[in-house]
Amino acid sequence: MKVTIRGRSKHFRTVTFDPRVNAVRLIDQRLLPHRFRVVSMGDYRQTARAIRDMVVRGAGAIGATAAFGLAQGARGFRGNDPVRFRRHVDLVYRELASARPTAIDPIHAMEQVRVRMRAGRSVLERQALAMAAATAFAEEDVAHCEAIGCHGAPLIREGMRILTHCNAGWLAFVDMGSATAPLYAAQQQGRKFHVFCDETRPRCQGASLTAWELRQQGIAHEVVADNAAGHLMQRGEIDLVIVGSDRVVGRTGEMANKIGTYTKAVLAHRHRIPFYVAIPLSTIDWRLDSGRSIPIEERAEEEVLGAWGVDARGRRRYVRIADPGSHARNPGFDVTPPDLITGLITPAGIFSATDLWRCREALGYSPRRTGQ
Repeated sequence: MKVTIRGRSKHFRTVTFDPRVNAVRLIDQRLLPHRFRVVSMGDYRQTARAIRDMVVRGAGAIGATAAFGLAQGARGFRGNDPVRFRRHVDLVYRELASARPTAIDPIHAMEQVRVRMRAGRSVLERQALAMAAATAFAEEDVAHCEAIGCHGAPLIREGMRILTHCNAGWLAFVDMGSATAPLYAAQQQGRKFHVFCDETRPRCQGASLTAWELRQQGIAHEVVADNAAGHLMQRGEIDLVIVGSDRVVGRTGEMANKIGTYTKAVLAHRHRIPFYVAIPLSTIDWRLDSGRSIPIEERAEEEVLGAWGVDARGRRRYVRIADPGSHARNPGFDVTPPDLITGLITPAGIFSATDLWRCREALGYSPRRTGQ
């Protein structure tokens, strides 16, 4: 997507790789919307830390970051011993896989890299194959988001009022985004509509990231408090809900997304408002039998007890909001059952959540790849 800085527009991707210095380059999303900065991660440990600390976040973006991080770690190995190299790559894999446990995209991305590496006969060949596989995953992520936009655009009618939750935009992927892809495609087709961005406490990715994206793109929008959605639905001011997901259980259609998504699904169901989930194929988990098995990340209580912002001098500061002696619970995600989901917008088309397993071949299921 294009970013306008001091009156000049330039195309950026959320995640890129600089092979000259073996560095993963990321848009630092913690600084947005007040400051736009691209940062370089010099080794795989820094890359894993960037995922953990949410320098980069969003299913596809951390998937591509993990893929590049694995290639980065492989390229950083010195020597020709294949046994030592394999052990090193396993160490890199574990470090990156543990950074954000709820999303499945990083696991799928790194598995693609490891499978591709096996064709190499030497350490040097495997390093080159790792780089090629990581790049291919990033390009696939972009292609999937573009296809999501094509399939989802017809859902966006002239004059619609659409609710989003968290950020499933281009910042959450390599480019285009999942939940935003139908919006951007509909805009290109000339339709006008209005987007309500849930603030998405506690990290406020809707207010800071989605709203920033939409402003950059020139799409009409307003930020709303998380608890305002029910009121707007009750008054008939929301026509459609589109969200992203960090993991969809292919066997059951249950899906995990940023905390508060389940609440929005319940409200949409109560008011008979279509509730769609936009996902690339890398977000589908064919191995799990139940949404209860999805690991739900518990994040630091400081995210709930306070907030980051910019003061009058433009300095980024953390401010305590809650009672000084109180503690907080901070689950990062919740799980929405399939009966509350109108449809899943995928690169292969729009599917009912309960039809995923029946349509698994069209959705990229491979027994060999999933270990089943």
